[in-house]
Amino acid sequence: MSKAAGSEMKVILPGSTIGILGGGQLGRMMANAGSAMGYRFVALDPTPDAPCGQVAQQIVAAYDNRDAAKELAARADVITYEFENVDAGVAAMLMEQSYVPQGSELLYTTQHRLREKRAIEAAGVKVAPYAEVRSADELREAVGRFGLPCVLKTAMGGYDGKGQWVIRSESEIDEAFETLKRAGTELVVEQFIRFQKELSVIAARSPQGEIRTFPAAENIHVDNILHLSIVPARIDEELQREAERLAARIAEGLGAVGLIAVELFLTEDGELFVNELAPRPHNSGHYTMEACRTSQFEQHVRAVCGLPLGDTALLTPVVMVNVLGEHVEPLLGRMARQDESAERLGVAPKIHLYGKHEAKHKRKMGHVNVLADSVEQALEWVSETNIWRV
Repeated sequence: MSKAAGSEMKVILPGSTIGILGGGQLGRMMANAGSAMGYRFVALDPTPDAPCGQVAQQIVAAYDNRDAAKELAARADVITYEFENVDAGVAAMLMEQSYVPQGSELLYTTQHRLREKRAIEAAGVKVAPYAEVRSADELREAVGRFGLPCVLKTAMGGYDGKGQWVIRSESEIDEAFETLKRAGTELVVEQFIRFQKELSVIAARSPQGEIRTFPAAENIHVDNILHLSIVPARIDEELQREAERLAARIAEGLGAVGLIAVELFLTEDGELFVNELAPRPHNSGHYTMEACRTSQFEQHVRAVCGLPLGDTALLTPVVMVNVLGEHVEPLLGRMARQDESAERLGVAPKIHLYGKHEAKHKRKMGHVNVLADSVEQALEWVSETNIWRV
């Protein structure tokens, strides 16, 4: 259990100020949800006019700037973070000067793939077979045990497919090791899980120990970037319940406070393996903004402020589709005219853009939640728009 969860519990009521380490789109959506409840927000982010800074106060400084972190502590009644690559040392320092209910231990754990995998196993949940490798020879030995293909990853850093190499032949072993070791961190090799679906569950836990899980999402990635989240996931109800039970077990076992996103592989044999964790709101939980009684962002605010957690029931089938830099212009053009496809299919696209200044190729710029009577109708709208050509 994290120190904050065990030794210090506070109820932070509306009217108080929530400080956010990080000023990206997750902080922006958190501030929008929390502002509706009556909270004020201040974010620490090095980018001037960051997405969160457009809807909240912002301290413009590097994440490891301790003076700026102290200013954040002075201006906030409670502090949270919106992405896990925040300096864990700064988070630990803030625990001495402010109220950080998430603590720094979970941040420390989830910043490092080896620590994360060991913590998941300690919670009694399966991960793909893995091994730490310190040399090309150790990697070669592990590949012999796990078989090909397998996945070599850096223990720290990397997202959206960065910091990893899918090894498909023995001839790649030396190059893969030499390339990834340049990151200057430990390396871990994982057995390749032949999955039929990728799933995720967002779990929330309060300092008082209350846990709620959101319905499992079925996720489809393109070029290692999340493209679609489909809810309800197209799996049987017992598997959905089991995925939610595993997420709750991890939230409890790791003493999480706030949200924790649990990414899972579902194999052809019906087994579930945890792939990764994220101790924050997550891209695959954006569907909750219109489709659930409580959004993931409101739930995170409730959890870190010690309020009772909200109802997570699904109100409508939904497909969340990510808007990348190359999709912005055609999406804006479509917004300016009547959406005949939506009317004919009976779907309601809800558009969220993050306020990023430059629409770079493959950069996440927003998302659309397509509400419908069935996920098939929502998927048909995504296909008919001709915006997401994949």
